[in-house]
Amino acid sequence: MDKRIGAGLAGVLIGAVAYWVIDTQGIMEAAPPATEESAAEWIASAEIEIEEMWEYAGSAYWVNANFVTYDTTNLVARASQEATELGVRLANEAKRWNGVELSGDLRRKMDLVKMGLTLPAPDNAAESKELAEITARLDSTYATGKYCRSEGDCLADVDIIQIMATSRDADELLDVWQGWRTISPPLKDDYVRMVEIANKGSVELGYADTGALWRSKYDMPAADVPAEADRLWGQVKPLYDSLHCYVRDKLIENYGEVAETADGTIPAHLLGNIWAQQWGNIFDVVAEGDADPGYDLTKLLQGNGYDPLRMVQAGDAFFVGLGFEPMPETFWERSLFSKPRDRAVQCHASAWDLSTTDYRIKMCIDITGEDFNTIHHELGHNFYQRAYNLKQDPIYRDSAHDGFHEAIGDFIALSVTPSYLVNLGLLQEEPDASKDIGLLLAQALDKVAFLPFGIMIDQWRWQVFSGEATPETYNATWWSLRQQYQGVSAPVERTEANFDPGAKYHIPGNTPYLRYFFAHILQYQFHEAACGMVGWEGPLHRCTIAGNKEVGARLNAMLEMGSSQPWPDALEAFTGTREMDGSAIVKYFAPLKTWLDEKNAGKTCGWTTG
Repeated sequence: MDKRIGAGLAGVLIGAVAYWVIDTQGIMEAAPPATEESAAEWIASAEIEIEEMWEYAGSAYWVNANFVTYDTTNLVARASQEATELGVRLANEAKRWNGVELSGDLRRKMDLVKMGLTLPAPDNAAESKELAEITARLDSTYATGKYCRSEGDCLADVDIIQIMATSRDADELLDVWQGWRTISPPLKDDYVRMVEIANKGSVELGYADTGALWRSKYDMPAADVPAEADRLWGQVKPLYDSLHCYVRDKLIENYGEVAETADGTIPAHLLGNIWAQQWGNIFDVVAEGDADPGYDLTKLLQGNGYDPLRMVQAGDAFFVGLGFEPMPETFWERSLFSKPRDRAVQCHASAWDLSTTDYRIKMCIDITGEDFNTIHHELGHNFYQRAYNLKQDPIYRDSAHDGFHEAIGDFIALSVTPSYLVNLGLLQEEPDASKDIGLLLAQALDKVAFLPFGIMIDQWRWQVFSGEATPETYNATWWSLRQQYQGVSAPVERTEANFDPGAKYHIPGNTPYLRYFFAHILQYQFHEAACGMVGWEGPLHRCTIAGNKEVGARLNAMLEMGSSQPWPDALEAFTGTREMDGSAIVKYFAPLKTWLDEKNAGKTCGWTTG
């Protein structure tokens, strides 16, 4: 979830690389007439440039992520500048064919080129250079950020994540919650300037602002995307409301007045996560006696001698069992599985494809159940990348939409059920059905709790890009949205001297976030469809597709499509339906919803939105 940056570099660089016509002396040639033939020639040449930049920039980003230094930050800034400048030129060149009748394939490629940029710089060398320097600086400043409680006692994000996951001392939790947010105010000026430059570039490409550009990537009018997200949120909100009410009551029982608020919200520092986006770490605080899952995956992994390599091998074996070829030897040689002791690295888990034969993950793996699932998620990216890289032209080497990429691995992880753990030898036997509530509650504290967080991040950025939220209201808007969607509030007063959005990696890292919300919807939709393929008739949460090659073949057929077709076509290829649907997640957690409502009976639920 929060640890991941998404699909790897190929899909990102497709929109960040361009081609323009020059002669051998570097003098601009006259552009050919805007015809279908010239469009095909231009696209073919652009795709050659895309592949070259993909490998060059990918290597620069990889080195910087694994060796965060002043020099590697400069190198990645240079690579980013080159890629962005080329991407801007390509997007602007593609506009020449706006009024030309093109085949469906050429028109889709042209549109993807124009929409591919995440932060488009203006067609101005100085501003392009400035944007590249800002984004590199934001990324590296976050990666090296630390909160020093005292001299010699400095905590990086991974340290604070661990404290917030395990500490039950409200004072300590508040201290590190505030401490981590001291790293972000220095990012604000750069962030404000970045928004200004990127908006200027987006306008040059024909979009109202950068938020509109981001929303244009979903095969529907950009203006329809917020409504689609809210439609899906409306399907699942009653489930979240029940979970919120139950958790709030348990936190009050444990922490007393520290957890009580007049507006019914939950103080953000008590939820076991540095951003309060997932709540699974407080399972021990909120679970009742009849919510015992019957096993602890972290203890099972540790007790059976799993190390980072063995955890990744288990994830790879799952995909092989579905009929996929294993990851190549270079994956094992070049990936990063453990945090080095001698240098700063970006520990946020990510999946990379640096060429059509070079796949890697970068992750500081802990021997925990959470990281076991995250490994399956990241490998899902890699297997998706390889499927479309081997079948599609460079412009189509991306997921159907960005939510698909995030959903695939998590859909696979839903099959890490007790029966699957028995097959791995981690469990002697499956817990009986009486343990299902515990399993569902543990999962809901992560998956269901994440849903409103997943939708509000880009709600904030859309307001920032449109100017509805100004630098003078950045923080107030952030907490207003968190209260509205999550029912979560800051534990202490926050002002515009703070820049709390910047304490979340994906904000300074400029990774669009709606993909994660869509992914949480899609993964259950995929799971329900796959379980139908294997003829499963029991409770949806007990189904595993492990070892089923029919499902693997159907899945691979969807993955191979890449972004060559509108996402409803890809969705239909695997699920038989053309619309994202939240009913599968509601069905999956239906037994838990009944249990939660029984526990909440007679309590005052809900929160005010302010």
